[in-house]
Amino acid sequence: MSPTTGEPLRSGSSIVANTTAGYHILKIDSYSFTKGTPTGHYLESHPFTLGGHRWLIRYYPNGNTSEFKDYISIYLRLEAIVNKEVKAKYQLRLGDKLGQQALRLEEVTTFASTKGLGLPKFVKREELEKSTDLKGDSFTVRCDIVVVNEFRTEEEKAVDAAPRFVSVPPSSLHQHLGDLLLTKKGADVVFDVGGQTFAAHRCVLAARSPAFSAELFGAMKESNTAGVIHVDDMEAQVFKALLYFVYTDSLPRTKNTEEEDEEEDVMSQHLLIAADRYNLDRLELLCEDKLCKYIDVDTVATILTLAEQHHCEGLKKACFYFLNTPANLRIAMATDGFKHLSRSCPTIMEELITKLIT
Repeated sequence: MSPTTGEPLRSGSSIVANTTAGYHILKIDSYSFTKGTPTGHYLESHPFTLGGHRWLIRYYPNGNTSEFKDYISIYLRLEAIVNKEVKAKYQLRLGDKLGQQALRLEEVTTFASTKGLGLPKFVKREELEKSTDLKGDSFTVRCDIVVVNEFRTEEEKAVDAAPRFVSVPPSSLHQHLGDLLLTKKGADVVFDVGGQTFAAHRCVLAARSPAFSAELFGAMKESNTAGVIHVDDMEAQVFKALLYFVYTDSLPRTKNTEEEDEEEDVMSQHLLIAADRYNLDRLELLCEDKLCKYIDVDTVATILTLAEQHHCEGLKKACFYFLNTPANLRIAMATDGFKHLSRSCPTIMEELITKLIT
């Protein structure tokens, strides 16, 4: 057999980033009034969507910490998405026009829902007030973002191959359904929860929850389907958060101050109970995951009781893991919550003792 002649065979591939670029303009009106905001406190933009993700800009009129109290701090934050990280480039600057200079974005960085990124020394207040950027007691901040949606590997095509003309963006279904809930367009059912009313869409609720499906279309449906459905034993804010999940498959945005963290702890407990009531398994798991980080000597008994009553195995294991430390167990056993747990759930106490001695 004669050897092969001619050009050698060639193949190749490329690692390609699928990106989405855009910008958001935040206008600060009545700047002089915002200066009364204490250091460390912020005002927030309306949420905006880019690259299939929800974003917020936080404006600290007197700096985000005492170190930067003479500055305006600006931060870009990813709206809360549980266990989700987003890679992106961003730039924050005064003004709403790009101008003649080329846009110089930061390196690709990772955003998580628990931490914002930005500029603590965005601009010194004294310099802003002397500049032309402050007009009529207002100024604007432009935030440019390039979201890296994914990396993919592509086989290199032959030189004469047709170019690709279509780029498919990531799904924005959750955004559109969230807007549907917000605008109430086409809503055909109303719930009364603690004196507050919530308009919703029967088909969306039924598609997401077997309990809603039975209540709205099955044998359990109310005789007067055109009337208001009353939801008992639930707070209005809990039902509102539940609806948000039903439409967006995510939890509402969370805060990060100590007081608001405590409120989130209580909200997660109530939301877990609501999720169990409406057979929203993923929501229940999300609440379990959130509650795991709030387990301490003061809360472990309450959270363990909740886990036992609603069959949350992962959350129960997290409580047992915490109580496996002798110091934690000793302090927790002295609390009123632990005494209540002993009386209300004797079987869980037996299970705990068994685990501790094995």
